[in-house]
Amino acid sequence: MKYFIESYGCQLNMAESNALELLLKGAGIDKSEVAEDSDCVIINTCSVRKTAENRIWGRLSFFGKLKKQKKNYKIIVTGCMAERLKDELKKDCPFVDAVIGTNEKMEIVDFLLGENILNKEKYNFTASYYKEGEFSSYVPIMNGCNNFCSYCIVPYVRGREISRSVDDIIKEVKALDEKGVKEITLLGQNVNSYNYEGLTFPELLKLICKELNNIEFVRFESPHPKDFSDELISVIKNEKRVCSHIHLPMQSGNSRILKLMNRKNTRESFIALIDKMRKEIPDLTFATDVMVGFPTETEEEYLDTLSLMEYMHPIEAFMYYYNLREGTVAAKMEGQLEDDVKIARLERLIDEQLKRCQKEKLTRKDMITRGVVTGVTRDDKDKYLARNDHNEMISFMPKNKVEIGSMVNLKCYDLKGNTYLADEI
Repeated sequence: MKYFIESYGCQLNMAESNALELLLKGAGIDKSEVAEDSDCVIINTCSVRKTAENRIWGRLSFFGKLKKQKKNYKIIVTGCMAERLKDELKKDCPFVDAVIGTNEKMEIVDFLLGENILNKEKYNFTASYYKEGEFSSYVPIMNGCNNFCSYCIVPYVRGREISRSVDDIIKEVKALDEKGVKEITLLGQNVNSYNYEGLTFPELLKLICKELNNIEFVRFESPHPKDFSDELISVIKNEKRVCSHIHLPMQSGNSRILKLMNRKNTRESFIALIDKMRKEIPDLTFATDVMVGFPTETEEEYLDTLSLMEYMHPIEAFMYYYNLREGTVAAKMEGQLEDDVKIARLERLIDEQLKRCQKEKLTRKDMITRGVVTGVTRDDKDKYLARNDHNEMISFMPKNKVEIGSMVNLKCYDLKGNTYLADEI
């Protein structure tokens, strides 16, 4: 038997697909590089935005036609969309062999081997999420969310927060370090609310850093502003392996909209947090998430988001307009905006962010930095790409032979698009 996995959505979904692959290979089920050559396709789905679900419905139609051509071909749908729309998927796609929820995802191997799958109430972490041969690895440390932002489907499809045991995390990190992995990303829907038997996220970071030899960069996704403690800021400042590039979701720059979103922070508290972080960590850079077109958002409130983006000046931003998600509080709110209003606001936000990002990056074009080699450049096979601790891509000509996943010291001298040009030093 051969399998093919198609994954959508967040980094945690990607990590879970990696863990599932390890289990499939351990059971003697081989990987196929294309769906057409496989005996089983596993679609690991996302429900955060309607666009993701629409794409998955289209892919299911494709796989349904493929199944008509191949005898005994199996189609498995798992992940958040499977959790949210289980009955609808079974009804509208009768050719699907199994619709398996988030908590049962790792039991897909049992299903393929003819075992029954139990409906689990609790999410279980696996021993490893490593993809063989990679120098960068995801390390899930918690799952679920207790925040119930009014627009978000995650608490309904992922469940309440559960933290992975400290011993299991440290064991996996040590194993990755021994494999020569150079960077890890700690994952959770609300990663900085991690708390295992009283041990907090900043304390976990310090324990992890004590175990590292080969791992140079420690990143984490995605934190919530309300859980960004002074202790966490101190750890980022003092632990050299913890990257000083922080993904800090804004969502809106207006306090009234933030309250409607149930974000539990205000514009003023967000600014205060930015100021505090910049004071303590001078070389800090930001990434953020921004939503426009939330129900009842006025033009003036939208302008508050633009002005807060200018104040924050992130070098990365994930920008989108409000997507109605059935089952959330916001879906029932009055004052839903027309799509053309939301699209116009998003387009202006994107245009301004692109200009801001270029301006911000140009201030750093002469930096001296250290990066992990990620591959060769597309246009010149003699040049290589590296990613630094600020998640910036750098093109350089090596002095000597370099290997993918090795670390290099670089002196930047220019910026081309979003990529820095550098010499190895």
